[in-house]
Amino acid sequence: MASPTRSLRSDAARNRELLLAAAEDEFAERGIEASVADIARRAGVAKGTVFSHFATKEELIAAVVANHIAVLTATAERLLESADAGAALLEFLTVAADRRQQRDLTFLMSISAENSQVVRIRNQLHADIGSLVQRAHECGALRPDVTATDIYLLICAPVHVIENLPGAPSDLWRRYLAIIFDGLRPEGASPLPRPAPNWP
Repeated sequence: MASPTRSLRSDAARNRELLLAAAEDEFAERGIEASVADIARRAGVAKGTVFSHFATKEELIAAVVANHIAVLTATAERLLESADAGAALLEFLTVAADRRQQRDLTFLMSISAENSQVVRIRNQLHADIGSLVQRAHECGALRPDVTATDIYLLICAPVHVIENLPGAPSDLWRRYLAIIFDGLRPEGASPLPRPAPNWP
């Protein structure tokens, strides 16, 4: 039989996950104006429960962003075990673009950019991308002048492209990811006009 303390911890963990999922949905639908009350209602908990987990709305936003980045980090780490480094890099970009197409939380990133939790997990994602890039370089699947920061900045590019075409099919971003990825291959690559940007 589970102890009362363990049961309380389990309830708290479940409520936190419910709140993060509800917050992600609310922010995606309503933007930054989504209220804590609406998030609590969507999660099926009292408003006070939100503040027992997150002291401020900004702290909740940071947790949503960190959770979103953590999925990409886990994807990158899983793909580091792939035998085909080039295919692994393409799959990472595909997963990242697909998540961006399903749930646009880009506008939350700048709000939580200085949050220590977000900075830590973002740096971890960048490091894991660096490992994917290194493996792709080693097998000749990626042009040598492309860096981890380049790949990080390209994560959302395919979806940003189709935002300029009202009524575009929801999977049209895959066309532009293929064009982008072909540009990352070493075959026929032209010198890039500027050096790669530094990671902050």
